[in-house]
Amino acid sequence: MAQTTETTVASDTSSPARPTVLAVWLIVAGVIGWWAAFQLTLEKFHLLENPGSKASCDISILVQCGKNLGSWQGSAFGFPNPIIGLTAWMAPVVVGVAILAGARFAAWFWVLFWLGFVFAFGFVCWLITQSIFVLLTLCPWCMVTWAVTIPSFYAVTLHLFRTGVFPVPERGREIADRLMAWVPLMAIVSYFIILLIAQARLNAIVNIWQTMFH
Repeated sequence: MAQTTETTVASDTSSPARPTVLAVWLIVAGVIGWWAAFQLTLEKFHLLENPGSKASCDISILVQCGKNLGSWQGSAFGFPNPIIGLTAWMAPVVVGVAILAGARFAAWFWVLFWLGFVFAFGFVCWLITQSIFVLLTLCPWCMVTWAVTIPSFYAVTLHLFRTGVFPVPERGREIADRLMAWVPLMAIVSYFIILLIAQARLNAIVNIWQTMFH
């Protein structure tokens, strides 16, 4: 029984300390992501109740969310995408609060939690390409979701490597632990890449500048 218990909590006991920073980030990201999904849901209700009207986040032809919400990409699974966010973003908040309260999770739980972020990261990457190359728009609230999903995926992935949930040599765990401090920079680089793609396809910087100051 003792051996089983040790195996169950290996992902936490092998860590030098409780992942407080990760927990706080999960709470912050979850709240921000949920709020973005909530705002998009309200906009969807508004558009359904007022056909032909504009969403409050429709700033210009380029910067808007109405086109995204009205497209099939905006309901990729047969219902509005924001509904996914309203439910899924509660998970990081709960996990983050539980960690701060002293909870320790089994390795299988961390893997399932990580798989959720794998789906979110893949879905966000797909939505980014659809938004830039197909819909030719930049949805404000969608971009907020992108902004918290990307670093969350990086952080959770590295946490699973550094704690041994993903079996790697000790050297690999040390590298993952050091890379955790670089997650903000990794996220900024990712944002910059998205901006470069948007600029090349949509001349985004000029268009957004003109929208803000003209």
